[in-house]
Parts: sequence; structure tokens; C-alpha cells
Amino acid sequence: MTLTPDFPGRRSGTDLAEHLSLLRRRWLLFVGCLLAGGTTGLALMRLTPPVYTATTQVLVAPVGVQDQGNQVTNRQREPLNLDTEAQIAQSSVVAAKAAKELGTATPEPVDVSVPPNSAVLWISVTAADPAVAAAHSRAYAEAYLTNRTESAQATMTAQQKATLVKLRQVNTALDGVIKQLAGLRRGTIEHSIAVHRQSVLNRQAYSLTLKYDALKTVAVTPGSVISQATTPTRPSSPSLPLYLGTGLMIGLFLGAAAAYGRDRLDTRLRTVADVERLTGLPVLADLSGPHERGVPHDLAAAVVAACPGKRLLVRAIPPELGATPVAVPLARVAPLSLLTGADVGDLARADAALLLVGLGRATSVQAAAVVRGLSRHDIPIIGVVTTTDLNPAPMLAPEPRPGTPLGKLVASVELEAGPSPETTPMPMIRPPGKSA
Repeated sequence: MTLTPDFPGRRSGTDLAEHLSLLRRRWLLFVGCLLAGGTTGLALMRLTPPVYTATTQVLVAPVGVQDQGNQVTNRQREPLNLDTEAQIAQSSVVAAKAAKELGTATPEPVDVSVPPNSAVLWISVTAADPAVAAAHSRAYAEAYLTNRTESAQATMTAQQKATLVKLRQVNTALDGVIKQLAGLRRGTIEHSIAVHRQSVLNRQAYSLTLKYDALKTVAVTPGSVISQATTPTRPSSPSLPLYLGTGLMIGLFLGAAAAYGRDRLDTRLRTVADVERLTGLPVLADLSGPHERGVPHDLAAAVVAACPGKRLLVRAIPPELGATPVAVPLARVAPLSLLTGADVGDLARADAALLLVGLGRATSVQAAAVVRGLSRHDIPIIGVVTTTDLNPAPMLAPEPRPGTPLGKLVASVELEAGPSPETTPMPMIRPPGKSA
């Protein structure tokens, strides 16, 4: 329910208390959306088929000089590039080897993760069948280790061949130098150069021989499985906290949005709190429910204390409500002249105004229009009386005044106060057109 600029009260939504007050006013809509979101989340969880996840843990070990290493620091404590190895484990080559081992055309998708500061790969497979998930996870782990071994062996074989070719070239050059030395005389420059070249070739041949022997004796250890995938007993998805929490969160946002939207679009004044909050005027009495006989007297006392003059204008919102539900009781007990606004001169004669608001039917727009009209005529509003009596009240015929001929009707209805409610009878309601 939006506060219009015509009212002096504080605007809604200025602080957290106003937001909470709005949610309290629209709690039924808010709670309904929240329950609907939670119920939808549970329904989706029941409709989602369960899946199972199996994980195999593989310890990756260096296999040779072909490994792309990282610089070991305080944050990166492993020389291997595990991110690269994780991408290799998810490659199509490894997937093809796993499919060949399983005897299937298309294995289940695999997810590979790397715990921080470790040389371990977590190879996880999710499937509808728990046994299938475990078997495929193990197959991916074995396929990765096999591919890593084959890659390392192929690299070492290529390195051995390159080293052997270079060694043969060095040995051939060395043989040529030795033959050249046989035909040179000692002490000559040519003999010294040939001796130096022979020494260099001998060192190269020795280095290449050591490298070749090292490549021949290197053991390929791609890694090992440190934790085999077992058949999971519980599904990994759907997750009750995830679905229920997501549903409740969506319902929370939708409920808040619906409550704010409803409060913005609905301008009806439903409760006494709505009237005081939106108009900023005090509610002198609430006649919407059963009340004791002393309530009109209390209302009269508050009206007399707040009214700066003797003439009080009772303005009903909406207009068809009529002012007699309040004007008649006040006319008996309050020493004031009550005006209903039927005469065009009532606005000029009125010293103050009292608003009669019909709860559930009056709107803030109507109240704003009445407040603007009274403000233009400089008529102060002393308060508000709320009621649920929405039946239009008949107009009261005025009592004849001195000097007023009988049979002449006065357009305005002005109720003069009597001595007491016990001694003064209630004014008679006369239909228009008949004289007293």
C-alpha cells in the first residue's frame, strides 16, 4: 500500500523496520510463495532420477625428462604440472582406451580434479548405475596410466635414437681425426689442431655414451592407483539441501517481490494501522467491531479537546458511506455543531474536520483527495474514525429553527448538541419533501 505525497507520514521503505512491517502486513502472500518454492524444490528432487558418483585416486609420478615441470615454490610444491595431467586424463585418447577396455562404444563422461598442493588426480565418473560408475572410473584411471606409460616410452625411444645418431656422428668424426693424426708431423700447427679436435670429440663421445646409457636404464613409473573406486551406496544427486534450499531461496525472493508489488498496487485501507501509517493522522475511535456504550463518550471527549471551534465537519471516505454513523452519536453528547458537507456553506463555516473512513472500501487515493480539498480551505483535520458500516446512511431532516417557516427545507444538515443522551431523544429521520 503506497503512501501518497499528500500525507505527512513517513514513506514506506525508508528503513529495515518499514520493510519488515510490509512483510508482516503481507505475510500470507509471502509465506505462500515461500512454501510454494520449497514444495517445488522437493517435487523437482523427486522427479530427478538419482545418479551415483565413483572416484579413483591416482598418484602421478615423474617418468622422465619429457615431463613439463613447474617451479617448486611455497605454493607449488610439486614439480609436475597436474593441471596439464588432468586435461590429458579427460582427453579423447584416454577415453578411447577406457572404452576399449570396457568394451563399450561411448564411456560415461569423466571429471578430473586436483587437490591443492598435491600430486594426486581424482578421477570421478557419474552414472545412473553405481556399478557402472565404479567400473568406468577404474577404467579411466588404468587408461590414463597406460597412456602416460606409452607416451613416456615413446619419448624415451625417440631420445635414445637421437642420442645414438649423434654418437655415431661423433665416432665417425673421431675416426677421421685419428687417421689424420697419423699423417701429420709432431710439433706442427696442423698436428696441434688435430689433437685438440680429438680431445673435444672424445669428450662428446663420452657424454653421449653416458646419456644413452641413462636413457636405456631409466625405469618408467607413470604413477599408481592409491584408492580404487568402489560401488557407491548412496546417490550423489539429487541433493536434498541443494533442491530444498534453492526452492526456498527462490520462493523467498518471489514472496518478497509479490508482497512489495501487492503493497504498491493495493491502495485500500484495511486496518487502523494502515490509516495511521499512510495518513499520519490519529485514529480517535475504531467503530469497525463491537464496542462498549462508553466509546461514543470517549470519542466525544477527544473531539471536543481537539476541535479549535464549535463547528465540526464530518467527511466520509468514501462519500457514499455518509456521515450519520458518527454525526448522530456525537450530536447527543458533544457540545458542537456537526456539519455533513451537504450544504455549500459547510466548508466556509467549519472550524475543523473529522474523517470517517470505511475500512476495506476506502482507498489512499480517496483519502488524499479529501485531505487536499480540506487543505485548500484551511480546515484542520483533528483525526480519523474508522468503521466497517458501509451501508449508505439516510440524510437527517433538520430541526426547525426560530424564524424559519415550517415546510422550508434547509439544504445543509447541522446537528445541534442536546443536554444528554438519556434526556434527548434521537432525531427523527424524515424523508425529503415532507415538512415538519
